[in-house]
Amino acid sequence: MGFRGFYLSFVLLALSFELQNLNSETLTCHVDDFRALNGFSSCLESTIAGWNNTSSPGCCTWTGITCDNSTVSCRRVVGLELGSKKLAGKICGSLAGLSQLRVLNLSHNFLQGSLPDELFSLPNIEIIDLSNNAFVGSIKNKGSLPESLFQLKNLSELNLQGNSISGSLSNGISNLSNLVKLDISSNLFSGVLPDIFGRLARLEHFSAMSNLFTGEIPKSLTELQSLISGNITREELVSSFQLHTARQGGPILSYRQISSIRPTLDLSYNNLQGPIWPDFWNLKRLHVLNLKENNLSGPIPNNLSGMTGLEKLDLSHNKLSGEIPRSLVNLSFVSTFDVSYNHLCGKIPEEGQFDTFPSASFEGNNGLCHSEYCTCQSDQTPIYSPREKKKIIIGLPFEIGAATGFVLTVIYCFMSELSFP
Repeated sequence: MGFRGFYLSFVLLALSFELQNLNSETLTCHVDDFRALNGFSSCLESTIAGWNNTSSPGCCTWTGITCDNSTVSCRRVVGLELGSKKLAGKICGSLAGLSQLRVLNLSHNFLQGSLPDELFSLPNIEIIDLSNNAFVGSIKNKGSLPESLFQLKNLSELNLQGNSISGSLSNGISNLSNLVKLDISSNLFSGVLPDIFGRLARLEHFSAMSNLFTGEIPKSLTELQSLISGNITREELVSSFQLHTARQGGPILSYRQISSIRPTLDLSYNNLQGPIWPDFWNLKRLHVLNLKENNLSGPIPNNLSGMTGLEKLDLSHNKLSGEIPRSLVNLSFVSTFDVSYNHLCGKIPEEGQFDTFPSASFEGNNGLCHSEYCTCQSDQTPIYSPREKKKIIIGLPFEIGAATGFVLTVIYCFMSELSFP
């Protein structure tokens, strides 16, 4: 090739590197996205490492930002992922300017205040994760989630876990037809859970643990099609999400929690009453059913044995009565089983997985034993859990005081009548 050819090749290679560096510097995000991100950062009390807000709108290179590949010179922001970045302050409504945003992850920070309505008006959003922050009160003091949220037709995951959001859960949640995961656990939601879950055909994970919900378990939770028919696999969900991203001209986003969703219904630590619906047997693809620490009553349905995919069943700390159905020995995949602190009686099954469950799984039930001669007695005294004992101890002084006050009032009135005939 000779020196001249070698020199020419070297120059061309150097030029290509220079052009590549130049392109990486000049590739900018859309001016609307740049303004929206600047507005977002201006509301924070902390700075975001890797953000240069004073430069030209080259925000595609900022920390936590993912842009699409739609054009050479001007890209749109499709991902904002700033989980565990020690962010403090409030969320501004300026984020609504990210019209092409599909993933918003601000979890595990110190964000606080009310959530602006504008946050739930992103037309292309698919994943919202605001878990483990310090958001407080009813959103915008409306007592429920804003109506704009229920228009997000592409939303597949909503995670508000670990805040202090109050109010009721609106019937409007049923409009989110593509929702796969809904986590509102560890908040201050109250009232009755709406009976609308049968309309959420893709829902696989619903967690409402540690709230203040009352009333019965919504019967529509036994009608979740994705947990009955098995027509939607997690592999299909991931490939569908990737295909949608590719069609939008964007890269595969880094947020992948949706690919590891465990089919779950968790309503533990509430004040739910009433029965456990026998129709739960329909949910053959459900892996976790957790109804711990409620006030559920009645028998354990015999046909729960139809939930063949169950790995965890926790019914502890309720007011369930009757025997443990022998049919539950057919739940061959259950590794965690707990019915402690109920009003159960009769013989504990010993076949199948029941041979592996610890005695703590059955404690707090006066009438349970391993003997063939164990029978249910109507006059059995219930054993109270530590939580119930605490409630009783706290309530006793009030009850005693009220009773004492009533007696003293009666005596006073009686003596008054004697003194003043």
